[in-house]
Amino acid sequence: MAKRIVVAIDGPAGAGKSTVARRLAGRLGFLYIDSGAMYRAVGLWALRAGIDLADAHRLSQLAAGAAIQLESGSSRVLLNGEDVTEAIRTPEVSQAASRVSTFAGVRQAMVAGQRRMAEQSSVVMEGRDIGSVVFPEAEIKIFLDADPAVRAERRLLENAGKGEPMDRAAVSREMRQRDERDRTRAEAPLVQAPDAVYLDSTSMTIDEVVEAILRLVRERTANGEGIAT
Repeated sequence: MAKRIVVAIDGPAGAGKSTVARRLAGRLGFLYIDSGAMYRAVGLWALRAGIDLADAHRLSQLAAGAAIQLESGSSRVLLNGEDVTEAIRTPEVSQAASRVSTFAGVRQAMVAGQRRMAEQSSVVMEGRDIGSVVFPEAEIKIFLDADPAVRAERRLLENAGKGEPMDRAAVSREMRQRDERDRTRAEAPLVQAPDAVYLDSTSMTIDEVVEAILRLVRERTANGEGIAT
């Protein structure tokens, strides 16, 4: 019987997780699950609904009721049937996502959804607690990191590419604040799982990172034989 595989990629903002995970899923024929997009969708809905981002109870209710779909083979994100792929990528929504993700009720709702997706196919998932909390038994765990200055530069280039130029100092400050929140939150903080492979992408290209992870997948899954996609 074909075995379903989970590749878990964790790490801080700007380390290249999303790009790497998307390309890796395409190479393997796995479903790509962007957990950050799910929290962004909740953050977007909360902003639209005018919910206080400190109201744990209402945010948890909202998350539990959110119908979030990640389309296989594309990067489209649907929230309650609406395509919010572009809407969730603004700095305002990014900050909201970071705040709502600190609440246990929100995370529980998202984790339940992520686990349901992984029951259906082999997946590549990226986020900040995939290998430590969501899938502690994942066959392949990666902690992808990079020098803070390099991560900030990547975020600057990403924002510029989307027509959202930002001040370098502001980006660095925002990233430091995001790192601090993610690492110190009470619920599922950003940590490297004990059995995760650490990859420093500071001086690596995206293709080099993808190839390194592919080698690991092949080593641990008998060259991919018997994997259900």
